[in-house]
Amino acid sequence: MKKINIGLIGFGTIGSGVVRILTERRAALKALAGVDINLKYICDKDLSSGKSVKVNKKLLTRDVKKVVGDAQVDIVVELIGGIHPAKEIILSAIKNGKDIVTANKALLAEDGVVIFETARRFGREVMFEASVGGGIPIIKALREGFVSNKIGAIYGIINGTCNYILSRMSDEGCDFKVALKAAQKMGIAEANPTLDVSGLDSAHKLIILAGLSFGGFVKMNQVYCEGILSLEARDIRYANEMGYAVKLLAITKRSGGKIELRVHPTLVPDCHLLANVKDVYNAIYVKGDLTGETLFYGKGAGKLPTASAVISDIVDLARLKNGLREDKRMLFPVMHKAAKIKKMDDVESRYYIRFSVEDTPGVLARIAGILGKNNISIASVSQKEERAANSVPVVIVTHEAAEAKLRNALRYIDKLPVTKKKSVAIRMESL
Repeated sequence: MKKINIGLIGFGTIGSGVVRILTERRAALKALAGVDINLKYICDKDLSSGKSVKVNKKLLTRDVKKVVGDAQVDIVVELIGGIHPAKEIILSAIKNGKDIVTANKALLAEDGVVIFETARRFGREVMFEASVGGGIPIIKALREGFVSNKIGAIYGIINGTCNYILSRMSDEGCDFKVALKAAQKMGIAEANPTLDVSGLDSAHKLIILAGLSFGGFVKMNQVYCEGILSLEARDIRYANEMGYAVKLLAITKRSGGKIELRVHPTLVPDCHLLANVKDVYNAIYVKGDLTGETLFYGKGAGKLPTASAVISDIVDLARLKNGLREDKRMLFPVMHKAAKIKKMDDVESRYYIRFSVEDTPGVLARIAGILGKNNISIASVSQKEERAANSVPVVIVTHEAAEAKLRNALRYIDKLPVTKKKSVAIRMESL
């Protein structure tokens, strides 16, 4: 039987999971792929990082060039993450005739055009199922299952750390710092959680989803990105009282001939499935013109779920090499054209706004007047009983308004003598 040799680079959490599956389920994978998938190299600077998995020491190496340069290696699996040296390793592997499997969403978001164009020139494949949603097969679904659809919109909860923090804040009424500390204690959040809580991790993944859905190259600076650092427990509580959950959503959709690309906290109606995605789970909600509404749900991270997605790509490539599936050229479509991105100032949505103002007559009229001058109409108003430092919270929900007009109105309102703190605005989606 034909043998496919794998060179694994990165023996950390996910890498050790991949090794475990390849070794423990080798016979089953052989039957599925029609070829023997053989782990030829395990490469890492720190070979003790995957010590929880027993392996033949002859497979271990610290020499990346040995793996990339070996003519017998068919597939290089890159699991070290980050931009450098992952980019150089992948490009070198491609030029040496290797197909690639990667989970590196940051690299694909930042330098996907270079990676995929190089793969196209050298006739190689780059597979990246594990880059978004962990064990959720969203990449395969968009690339193959939705191939005849015109995608209208994608709404994703695609960062488990943020979803866990928001779930704790909602369920227990605790503030951000308390929820973050709990997440770190459980190993859900990193010691430095900036990439997650800033929204950047979700933005990287959103670029990949948008490229697959709309076939256009997107740059990182075209994604509006707002994290969850400034969210307060009371805003989540007020939203819950109104029948909404607060989620960090990654959103891309068609809008007036352009594409919206944004990551930010969002009020989602309690009746929607996304509002009920809790803890570390991920969910990706896709609207296709033929399929209608579809939801993909599952663990978006973790050793075995993510390793499962990596193995899926390896088996796909093995079957491709064995002629058991046609060559679909699974390359990322970002090389075709630059997508026309809608500026965030022009994006329209409803807003939840909390003002901290003096409890005196005429305050609401002044706020409403400024909103009206900016063509922002009010859907509802609620004054909360809480008081702090001679101010009361007033919550206004608006009808749809342009981002630029809302921000302009808030600038004026925040300068009023009766305004005691900067106003808080959170976007709302009807989905």
